[in-house]
Amino acid sequence: MSVPRPRRIVLLVALVATLALLCCGGSVTAVLLGGLTDGQNNKLNAALGCGKGGPVDPDSKLPRVRQYGAAQIRNAAVIINVGADLKMPPRAWVIAVATAMQESRLTNLGNLGSKNDHDSLGLFQQRPSAGWGTPAQVTDPVYASTKFYNKLKAVEGWENMPLTEAAQRVQISAYPDAYAKHEPVATQIVNELADGAAGAVGNSVSMVCASGGQIAASGWTNPVKASVGSGFRTADRPTHQGVDLIVGRYTPIAAAASGIVSKVKCDEDHSGRQTCNVDGYPGKGGCGWMVEIQSAGNVMTRYCHMVQRPFVKEGQEVTAGEIIGRVGTSGNSSGPHLHFEVHLNNDRSSAGAIDPVPFMRQQGAPLGGEG
Repeated sequence: MSVPRPRRIVLLVALVATLALLCCGGSVTAVLLGGLTDGQNNKLNAALGCGKGGPVDPDSKLPRVRQYGAAQIRNAAVIINVGADLKMPPRAWVIAVATAMQESRLTNLGNLGSKNDHDSLGLFQQRPSAGWGTPAQVTDPVYASTKFYNKLKAVEGWENMPLTEAAQRVQISAYPDAYAKHEPVATQIVNELADGAAGAVGNSVSMVCASGGQIAASGWTNPVKASVGSGFRTADRPTHQGVDLIVGRYTPIAAAASGIVSKVKCDEDHSGRQTCNVDGYPGKGGCGWMVEIQSAGNVMTRYCHMVQRPFVKEGQEVTAGEIIGRVGTSGNSSGPHLHFEVHLNNDRSSAGAIDPVPFMRQQGAPLGGEG
């Protein structure tokens, strides 16, 4: 392993911005990601770097993450450093860390006897009998990580796959959907240990912050490139459960993250009518043509006021950046825009809604003119 590059010194102005963000959105991240015992400042400072400072030295003092001990976080740091040394983009680091979280809880497992799955060993539960290497090799975190990345690299199109699909192509697990639940915390670990690298463009090694329609290493992207109009639960609109992204009619709408389409409908107005193929108006009620997508970490995103029937159907798997519909002004709307919501715990109600602006900023896919 090469000597890790020093982390970038955060400028005073960035610290001020961090403190402001902490006030606005820190509790959201704590709820979603399980919280970091070293406090909010570290993770938000890291998110500003987009990986430019490089991964931390695994043998240095590392941050603590709830439910993971020092040895486990060191193993995560090794996984990330190996990925950087192999010139794998930061999306691969998130996938590798999430995979090891599922396979071993980031613990370098030895022979577990009757509890073991055949002869699976190490961070990724790689089997010597399946050609992964000798027992000594697969229990070496550097070797095991290298083997994982090399096999991932051989998977055509892995960069655009949902995390759980890419991980499954490498691991061939009996539980192919198990990896997805680890994506949010894996993203946070990569941010903590690699100067906010999960906010960088996911398929590039240039370590440039994602912007516009680019997909961040976190797996998130902007649904549309547009300015933010009406905000979340403002004084004049306290029941506004999302934000309005002001953009022209027929602008393509992208899925903000990979997931499963859970709802496609023409939302009823206050009179119970399903009249979504005509322009709406203020006071009409309803979301018009709408889509809901359930993504990793039990996060649900909602997209409203489409101009026509969405391009997706319920139960369909979509990838981040996939076009799901076009902007319109159906339902309770005063003009063309995308109404965009983020809900935690897959809770469709207002109780589950959070402010999308700080949330998307934390994913490295800031809305509007941010970035």
